[in-house]
Amino acid sequence: MTFYAPVGTPGISARSTGRPRNLTSLGQRERSLLVARMRVLFLIGAFCLVAFAALLRIAYFGIAHPGNEARSMAEALLPPRGDIVDRNGVPLARAFPAHALWFNPAAMDDGGDPLVRGAQDVARELVAIFPDMDLAETTEFLASGRAGYLRRRVLPEEANRIHAIGEIALETPRETDRYYPQGSMAAHVLGYVAADGHGRVGMEAALDEHLVDPALRGQPAMLSIDSRVQGALEDELRRGMLAVDAKGAAGIVLDVDSGEVLALASLPEFNPNKIDAAGQDLMFNRVTNQVYELGSTFKPLAVAVAIDNGVVTNMSRRYPAAPVKIGGFAIKDSHPLGDSLNVPETLIHSSNTVTARIADEVGPIVMKRTMVELGMSERPFIELPARGAPIWPSGEWPRLRNMTVSYGHGIAVTPLHLASAYAAMVNGGIWRPATLKKIEPGYAPKGRRVFKASTSARMNQLLRMIALYGTGKNADAPGFRVGGKTGSAEKPGAGGYRRTTLVSTFAAAFPMDRPRYVIVAMMDEPKGTLASSFQRTAAWNAAPVVGRLVPRIGPMLGVLPDESRDIDLSDLRPLIKAND
Repeated sequence: MTFYAPVGTPGISARSTGRPRNLTSLGQRERSLLVARMRVLFLIGAFCLVAFAALLRIAYFGIAHPGNEARSMAEALLPPRGDIVDRNGVPLARAFPAHALWFNPAAMDDGGDPLVRGAQDVARELVAIFPDMDLAETTEFLASGRAGYLRRRVLPEEANRIHAIGEIALETPRETDRYYPQGSMAAHVLGYVAADGHGRVGMEAALDEHLVDPALRGQPAMLSIDSRVQGALEDELRRGMLAVDAKGAAGIVLDVDSGEVLALASLPEFNPNKIDAAGQDLMFNRVTNQVYELGSTFKPLAVAVAIDNGVVTNMSRRYPAAPVKIGGFAIKDSHPLGDSLNVPETLIHSSNTVTARIADEVGPIVMKRTMVELGMSERPFIELPARGAPIWPSGEWPRLRNMTVSYGHGIAVTPLHLASAYAAMVNGGIWRPATLKKIEPGYAPKGRRVFKASTSARMNQLLRMIALYGTGKNADAPGFRVGGKTGSAEKPGAGGYRRTTLVSTFAAAFPMDRPRYVIVAMMDEPKGTLASSFQRTAAWNAAPVVGRLVPRIGPMLGVLPDESRDIDLSDLRPLIKAND
């Protein structure tokens, strides 16, 4: 007999031997998710352990060796010497990898002759690659058996030709070299880097610690120099120097409100990419290191002192123009200028006698004090290491000394001294130190007041009149409102002044209705040539340099020509009409 269980009986199903498929799939999925989660947690844990170990190591080095690791990384990534750039970021000095030519007598292991061929044959091969090398000197060096550099800078193609010679002792190691992409431009500003890796002469020396410091050399050192203005200044000075066969030339362009030097040149120049004996002889900086009696360029300064101290209050007052005799000394003018002159005429015609009389009324105490305030008694204020000490009369100035200083004799200073003094005279009366470091707008040094603002305004008028009606006519550039003063002084020598050797200077500012820049151009021992109408004075050689330079650099510096405007001379112009 067969029994059947009722449908729905507990524990009985149609397939009682297996589990339902949906439950099996669910379990497998959960196990997979669990394994994935465990793997993620394991990876996170491993990462945390590595990060924790790294943090412990960093903390250890921070305590045991503070800064060493960061410093070593910086040293590995940065060049050994920082770049120098101009105020606009144009590179002036850079470090780059290069080859050198090194003679290594120990390269041959056998201890015999370091050269396969004779020293003269090898030297001849090297001279064929480098024509400027001296055959005899190179032969002697190779024959000596001493290790050393034969050349510090070798191009890659030159290195290949050296290897082709086949001498093991001629090595071309890779080194970091100092390169000046602008060549000789601004050489006296930059200086050079010696074989020991340290700067010499210019800002390479002044900024040496900054340029080799790993913490600082990542950012280039920015100078106040504008390479465009520098190039134009050097070009015009060279043109002027060659035109009058001068021994040398010097010039500076100075911002009157900040003291920033936009250009500074001393000619002849040297090439910092190739320092040799000739280059060493040309490193003397005529702008900052050579002192001169700068002649009549001092006359406006003396007149400014007189105006500022109430000695000159009336521009129409006339002074005798006859020679001034003190003891056995007589002060004369270069040529007769009439019986009498007023102050505008004195500066326009550059009278020694009237300037001396005005200075005599000022007195030596006030004159000397003002010259001290203008920085004339100290070395010039600038970062360059080469700064000439002025020839400064110590003690109380006698009457004659005071009078001769007023027209630029009896005191010798650098052209930079003169540029800074003129900046104070035209900018409202504030003297500031010159600088070759770029100054951000609004951060100019406070400086010190030397002249009243009213005195400065009057002197701007007088300087403009000199360029319009006097010895500075050749410096006037249409639309740029140039003002300035010539100075031609005989150079001292054995037994007195040498009448055949002059220092010719023109000190200028522009635009005179709102002076922004001072320019000083100087010619050392110019000759009378056809280009200067056979004249040796500053009116014919230094002033034309400024006249050509201003139109070139004015637009670069934001000063555009405008012949519709000028400084107001209506109260002074009538005073000179009678004598024109």
